[in-house]
Amino acid sequence: MNEREKKLLTLLGKHPTMSAEELRIQSDYKWKSTISKKITYFKRHFIVYGPVYFTDYGRLCKNRLNQMYCFIETQEPYDRVVSYLQLIKPLKWVYPIQSPRRTVLDVSLTSSDDSRTKALLQLLKDNYIIQDYTIYSYHCKKITQNPNFSGIFIPRLNNLLEPCEVPDMSLGEHDTRWNECDMRVLPYLETGYKTCRLIEIMKAERNSGYNWTYEQLRYSLRKMIENRLIQKTYIIYPIRAKYCTIFLLYLKAKSPAQIQRILYNFGRESRIYKHYVSSENWGILCCASHPLFYPNLIQRLDIDEIVEKDLYHLDPVVGLSPLDLPTELECFDIEKQTLEYPYHEYEKQIREKLEDNYT
Repeated sequence: MNEREKKLLTLLGKHPTMSAEELRIQSDYKWKSTISKKITYFKRHFIVYGPVYFTDYGRLCKNRLNQMYCFIETQEPYDRVVSYLQLIKPLKWVYPIQSPRRTVLDVSLTSSDDSRTKALLQLLKDNYIIQDYTIYSYHCKKITQNPNFSGIFIPRLNNLLEPCEVPDMSLGEHDTRWNECDMRVLPYLETGYKTCRLIEIMKAERNSGYNWTYEQLRYSLRKMIENRLIQKTYIIYPIRAKYCTIFLLYLKAKSPAQIQRILYNFGRESRIYKHYVSSENWGILCCASHPLFYPNLIQRLDIDEIVEKDLYHLDPVVGLSPLDLPTELECFDIEKQTLEYPYHEYEKQIREKLEDNYT
């Protein structure tokens, strides 16, 4: 990778809305057409993914939505556990975690009622589908840092408490009425469906029985951006994705201010990808790094201000397809502008599946 390519990738990661002409000027390329060719090349080689759009769930609906990280232990086969988890429709993803002693899954859920979400996981535990679970519920923005390709692969970690201006993680308030077209378009944008090209979304929607015009889709996209429901970003890996080490790091500090500073400073301006969330004095960070950064990482975080820490290595080579889904919006009430999930239906379906498997 030459210096202009490094500069282009760094710019794309920091300024995802920058035009091709601006990218050309700042990365010192001669022709604008070169920019699109380079980005296509990096996508083909699994360094760049996107664009995708992150959702501000505070602006989505009038009722409060939380996001959940769940670490699930099980002795059952992966496919069997996933078949039950998929009955909980607000499921966002399931990724296997490398563990020499147990089977652990990283699971994400959207929740309109934390207690009822927990009750569904407890139902699976009571029926031995899962052995145990740990839930971390949060209500904040996801903060992303793409790699600085002029930075180092193995960042120092003795700067975690250095003074810094941490980003605002607070969610917005619902102040815009969303319609059916908006809610149909949003899941495609969250997953980066076919690079979020509206013509491709229109084709997919027609196959699903919705005949939106291109102008309707473009208006919805502009409306969601202007009202700050969504924010465009790219996911950029420091090296080809298949060579990266991808891990989750759970940290708990003595105070909310400390955890915010630690999460922000972790790997800042280095050649790693990270995103993180937090609530009160704990945070969870997802990172894609050069493999040499991972060994002894947990020991390097042995500082007084960190009172708890756990490291989970996501397993990319298990012969399984990790489940990755957009936000479940079928239950969005257009009239009330609320999103409340029918947990009684999910419970009924789980119990029926349990009965079928025991008969």
